[in-house]
Amino acid sequence: MTLRNKTIFMSGGSRGIGLAIALKAAADGANVVVAAKTDTPHPKLPGTIHTAVAEIAAAGGKGLAVVCDIRDEDQVEAAVDKAVAEFGGIDICINNASAIQLTGTLDTPMKRYDLMNGVNARGTFLVSKTCIPHLKRAANPHILNLSPPLDMDAKWFRNNVAYTMAKFGMSMCTLGMAEEFRRDGIAVNSLWPLTAIDTAAVRNVLGGDQMARMSRSPQIVADAAHALLTRPSRECTGNFFIDEVLLRDAGVTDFSVYGPEGGDDPVADFFVPDAVIDALPTKLQRLLG
Repeated sequence: MTLRNKTIFMSGGSRGIGLAIALKAAADGANVVVAAKTDTPHPKLPGTIHTAVAEIAAAGGKGLAVVCDIRDEDQVEAAVDKAVAEFGGIDICINNASAIQLTGTLDTPMKRYDLMNGVNARGTFLVSKTCIPHLKRAANPHILNLSPPLDMDAKWFRNNVAYTMAKFGMSMCTLGMAEEFRRDGIAVNSLWPLTAIDTAAVRNVLGGDQMARMSRSPQIVADAAHALLTRPSRECTGNFFIDEVLLRDAGVTDFSVYGPEGGDDPVADFFVPDAVIDALPTKLQRLLG
C-alpha cells in the first residue's frame, strides 16, 4: 500500500518533521494540505507554507497552502473546506503543529501556557474533530498525532509542567478518539521520536548546534509515519509508537543513515519511557528529563 492519491491534512508542516513527512508522502503521489500560520518568512526560521508546497510538488505530489491558526475554529473549518473542495475529501489528518517552552511553573507566563495548550491540546482536538466527518468516508482513514506516550513519570513534569501537560493533551486525544471511532474504522495513533531530532526547535530551544550534532534527521520520523499510515486502519489504532521501534518492526536494521552527523551517540528524547530505551540495542545519551 502507498499514499498515492491520498489527501493529507496537516497542521504546521512548513519545516522540520512535518515537512519531512509531507515530502515522503509526496514521493508516493499524495496530496498534502499544509495548514499553518507561516505565510511569510520568519526572521529566524526557514520555510513557509508556500515553500513547503513548492517542495511537495517537486517531490511528486500535489500541495495546497492554507493560512490557518489552528486555535481558531472558523479558520480550521475554512481550511478543511478548502482541502475538500480542492481534492474531494480527506484521507489522513496529521496533527503536527506544536508550541514549546521549557520553563518551570514560576517562569511560565500565562500567555505561553495558553499558547502551548491552545496549539497542542486544543488544536489537535479541533483539527481532528473537523476532519473526522470526512475521514469517515475515506477508504483507509488515519489520524496521526505527533505526541508522546503517556509515561506518568514525575521527571517529565518537574521542569516544564505546562509543556508536558500540553503535549500529553495531544496524546489523550489519541487514547480517547481511538476508542470513540474504532467502529468507524478510523485509526488514531501517536508517533514520537526515540531521539532528539534536528529541527528548528532543537537548535533554538534545546541547545543549538551542539544538540543538533547529537540529533537524528527528521527523515526517521517521516519513514516511520509512512510505514504507519500505509497500514490498514482497522488493524492499527490506539498505539503510542516510537519511531525506531516501529521501523524495527517493519524490518529496518540500519539506523546510522539517520545520523547524528556529529558521530556521537544520539540523545534520547523527552518522554521516552526508560523501559523502551532499555529494550533497544541502540546506545543513547540520557540528557533530557
